[in-house]
Amino acid sequence: MKLSIVQLDLRNRRVFLRADFNVPLLDDRVADDARIRAVLPTLECCIRHGASVVLASHLGRPNGKPDPRYSLKPIAFRLEELLGIPVPLAPDCVGPLCETLAQSLQPGQCLLLENLRFHREEEIDDPGFARGLARLANCYVNDAFSVSHRQHASIVGITRFLQPAAVGLLMQRELHALASVLERPRRPVVLILGGTRLSEKLGMIRNLLGKVDRVLIGGTMAFTFLRAAGHETGQSPVDLDLVEPAKAMLTEAAVRGVDIILPEDLMVARDSTDEAGGRPFPVTRIPVATVGLDIGPATLARFRDALRGAGTVVWNGPMGACERPAYASGTVELARYVCETSGPTVAGGLNTAAALKRAGLAGQFTHVSLAGTAFLQYLEGRQLPGVAALTEAATSVPRRRESRDESGR
Repeated sequence: MKLSIVQLDLRNRRVFLRADFNVPLLDDRVADDARIRAVLPTLECCIRHGASVVLASHLGRPNGKPDPRYSLKPIAFRLEELLGIPVPLAPDCVGPLCETLAQSLQPGQCLLLENLRFHREEEIDDPGFARGLARLANCYVNDAFSVSHRQHASIVGITRFLQPAAVGLLMQRELHALASVLERPRRPVVLILGGTRLSEKLGMIRNLLGKVDRVLIGGTMAFTFLRAAGHETGQSPVDLDLVEPAKAMLTEAAVRGVDIILPEDLMVARDSTDEAGGRPFPVTRIPVATVGLDIGPATLARFRDALRGAGTVVWNGPMGACERPAYASGTVELARYVCETSGPTVAGGLNTAAALKRAGLAGQFTHVSLAGTAFLQYLEGRQLPGVAALTEAATSVPRRRESRDESGR
């Protein structure tokens, strides 16, 4: 178990808080502040308990050099709006000026560092750069689970020079939710998989086949499984290199007694630009010159039956082109069915989270993770470098009294 921020005495501490503010921008404004809001409980916890905070994040891919298009200035403005206090933006993230600005912080004040990726040393975990970051504070908190699969200076290297290194409240909720799936799930466990990139999910599926009871597959990745099962898929995209691995996975699932449930019908259209909503066709009769853009009504009914009595539900990836209203119903209706189950419901991935938010259902899930690759790799059973680097919790460390907001419960 990793040391938690709730175990730290934060009075007069200067906390280096690694967040993930890699958010979409529109005309120099934050277009979606979900990732910023997600860190607010940790940030407010620090302020409330008498700490000052040095905030750090990356934004986009500026290729290791300053680029005004990727400045964190819009994030500073949004943080000020949400917190109601000034959040000055440092001109850089390391160096004497940043050290002076950090050291001048009073309890309850915040400083946002400029984009970490303006320095190539961040992404290569350069020790000198990590040491420079460490000089800005006297304890470290990682609340950026979504980038903790990366061996970067602000995620791993800094912990070699700055201790203690604790988990923030957001990361604590992430780890608790995923542990409930991997270590102590209520059965039966239903895994829902969609989205596009089957190649990124093969390892996770293999790891979870021994832990789940049913797997419901939709989205673009379903076409590769449908081809593996002997169906034609029209013009829908199929990863031909993964047809044989998908076939092997179907066989392994059958041996293990795990039900892999593929779509029975699809909403198909003449091409991917069609906005008419498509027509349902059984997967055994998909017309050659069409493309599948959503799961059909028969599939939804089958998936709903598979969810009845589910003890735990884990979901990654939408069921179709759900960002387009004409093809959102499969994902939205399935989400409603998941909300009808009585056990823990955990969803992960930016596209999945966005779909649940659009449907107004995110708040009905036990936990919705904004992490993508980190979410998948953790479920794959990999050790995330950013989690491994954190301080182990000692049973002798006194716990500060938690509020409901801090515990995440």
